[in-house]
Amino acid sequence: MTLHDSANDLKPNEVRLDRMLGRPVLTGNNRSAGRVEEFRAEMHGTGCVITEVVIGQAGLVERLDVGVRLLLGRALSGYVARWNQVDFSNPETPRLTCRVEELQKL
Repeated sequence: MTLHDSANDLKPNEVRLDRMLGRPVLTGNNRSAGRVEEFRAEMHGTGCVITEVVIGQAGLVERLDVGVRLLLGRALSGYVARWNQVDFSNPETPRLTCRVEELQKL
């Protein structure tokens, strides 16, 4: 998946990231694994390629600041999915392509 800033000329493997943040990610049995909270990317040539998707409350805390975790004082759940472990073909409802147990825990 690649990062792109124009909604008018998106290619099939491109999505608008701003529209993905906060979307619930569904598992194979239609349960929520959490919400998309962050994308991790690497530079490739003149563009960025998404390498990981951070899902769940811990991802939100990671995005905001580590200090927030100290304020909350409790463990939060979250996962890191490789780019190919989340199907964004339906941007309204991203879906895991694997079991939750296969995701890296935060």
